[in-house]
Amino acid sequence: MERIDELFPRFDEAGKNLIRKAYAIAEQALKDMKRGNGRPFIEHPDAVAHIADEEIGLSAECIAAVYLHEAVRFKPETDIASEGFGKDILTIVDGLNKISTINPKDTRLEAENYKRLIVSYSRDPRVTVLKIADRLEVMRSLDMFPKTSRERKVLETMMLYIPLAHQLGLYNIKSELEDIYFRYAEPEQYRAITNKLKSTEGDRQKLMTQFIEPLKQKLSDEGIKYKLKVRTKTALSIYKKMQKQKVPFEGVFDVFAIRFIIDCEEDKAVEHALCWKVFSYVTEEYESDTKRLRDWLSNPKPNGYESLHITVKNREGSFLEVQIRTKRMDDMAESGLASHWSYKGIRHEATLDKWLTAVRKALESPLGSEGDPMASYYEDEVHEIPTRDVFVFTPTGELRKLPSGATVLDFAFDIHTNLGVKCTGGKINGKAVRINEKLKTGDIVEIMSGKNQKPSSDWLNIVVTTKARTKIRQKLSEAEFKKAADGKEILGRRLKNWKMELEDETMAAMLKRLQYKTINAFYAAIGEGLLDVAEVKNMILELTQDSQDQAAAIEQSKQSREVVQEKGSDDIMVIDAKNVKGLDYRMAKCCNPVFGDDVFGFVTRTEGIKIHRMSCPNAGRLMDMYPYRIQKVKWSDNPSSGNFQTGLRVVTNDEPSVINEIMDIVNSFRASLRMFNVAENDRQGTYDITMKIAVPSNLELDKVTSQIRNLKNVIKINRI
Repeated sequence: MERIDELFPRFDEAGKNLIRKAYAIAEQALKDMKRGNGRPFIEHPDAVAHIADEEIGLSAECIAAVYLHEAVRFKPETDIASEGFGKDILTIVDGLNKISTINPKDTRLEAENYKRLIVSYSRDPRVTVLKIADRLEVMRSLDMFPKTSRERKVLETMMLYIPLAHQLGLYNIKSELEDIYFRYAEPEQYRAITNKLKSTEGDRQKLMTQFIEPLKQKLSDEGIKYKLKVRTKTALSIYKKMQKQKVPFEGVFDVFAIRFIIDCEEDKAVEHALCWKVFSYVTEEYESDTKRLRDWLSNPKPNGYESLHITVKNREGSFLEVQIRTKRMDDMAESGLASHWSYKGIRHEATLDKWLTAVRKALESPLGSEGDPMASYYEDEVHEIPTRDVFVFTPTGELRKLPSGATVLDFAFDIHTNLGVKCTGGKINGKAVRINEKLKTGDIVEIMSGKNQKPSSDWLNIVVTTKARTKIRQKLSEAEFKKAADGKEILGRRLKNWKMELEDETMAAMLKRLQYKTINAFYAAIGEGLLDVAEVKNMILELTQDSQDQAAAIEQSKQSREVVQEKGSDDIMVIDAKNVKGLDYRMAKCCNPVFGDDVFGFVTRTEGIKIHRMSCPNAGRLMDMYPYRIQKVKWSDNPSSGNFQTGLRVVTNDEPSVINEIMDIVNSFRASLRMFNVAENDRQGTYDITMKIAVPSNLELDKVTSQIRNLKNVIKINRI
């Protein structure tokens, strides 16, 4: 079968024949199946097998098991036991098949329990490694899955597969899984950091060249053959460090490490001697920080990792991490000791047996706990994944996503409105709790209800979801309806007698002054006799006196929306632009940069240099397709008197007062309103507000957005 020769060229003929046999079974079983993108399903096991082969280095038995697993999973009647496959292959297939039956809907397991179940199904540790390879292929193909399925797979990857890959020493796979997760969880932060990495790639290469120059002759005289490689931290690692240390991208000093990979014979004594010799040359030439020395040559990690790590300071005062290892050690670090499983000739090799024991203990212990034998050996911290959501399960195992801070009451309304209005409390993981108990990812939540339960206005201080707020308001409004109807009739009759009209603007101003949240509450207060209609009359007369001034102010505001701010000529300075003299520049409309934003320039053919934010949605595409047209730019030391126009989108609860509050905040800073549009979403009970404002810098913009974000009725705000 030519396809097997093409896919797996490194195996001998016996290995290829084994894979051909398994492939033929899978091809027949999966012949009518398609993936979410319409392509043949056989492409999934092809891709998983390729990862297991090329990126991890597993044996032909493991590749065959991948195909047999998919065949049996979708056609359980497939008989592979009689086909002559060995016991090891059948054990791996059985483990993979059992793991494939696990899903949150029918197990209701938290991350640690879920992990323990996978390990219990993995009598052969290669099962876990193959499952990680399978998950990597799924994450690479995430776009083809429907939204709900995609969210579940991203959650499982965050909670389970990233820690598992780390514990197994599969650092490359762990990094890629983190990268894909971060891209979906924090798209703007991901773009900003990856684009910053792209724009500074040349600087890193330059640092590496400068670093090795003084060492070249010494290493050459010793006959040491080597190659240098730059290892860059993942975007997620950089982001977590920025958050933890409260520094910008430039404040993260270990964004990358310089790695020596020594080419020598695979003899431990020779390898160690050469690594220490290179180490001595590096520390002779550069000032080293001995507190940062990590010697994993003398004492390798249980997962087989061997290397020397040291932090040095170059002549410019920059700190660099230097890693020294041989080619064999680098291969091991790239794909883990799993790549050396041959099970022919080294089945009982001491190092392998030690590692397999460590893997078993590590997988059965919570990551980093006292019982985890690898806890003191981790090269990097396994990061807590940033997310603004919590994921919880119903008693039947259905996965539900809610915003961070959501309570039992939010969960009840998320299930069904009728359950929410009758909610008296709940049970979290079997323990009784009150309606205001906050939820955590992994919780199993059961709602308790009562026939006589009714919503109260206090509930609005408990819930955080828009749906719950809207439904509670609706139910409260229904209770007020009769009183409100009476009050409306009383006021309407009096207004007719007084020959007065109550305009919407006057009503909104009255509600704000009297601190009524809804019109129904206002009318209900009149109906109950809590608000005297004579007082209402006096307030209407007082408020309408300013109507002409208000109309003039509104007209002026409308005219100001049409003003377009022109850019100043000295707000930005182009540097290193010898070949683009005479070109003008302008701010890109796709991301509306503001003075102080992290930016870069893109040389266009007809419109000069366009300035983009690093987090611009188009930045990655421009850097990938036209790297030769990317121009470094920086802001001048002081902004000019000109302003920069940018857009904001604000989602709020449908409270009339919030519109005035937002306008008041904009006007209280050095910002001017250029456009303001409000769209009502009756279904969600929200206002969707888009506005354009002119500000002198991003510092002033941050003040505006921070104040708006803190308003009680604001749900979210972001730049557009």
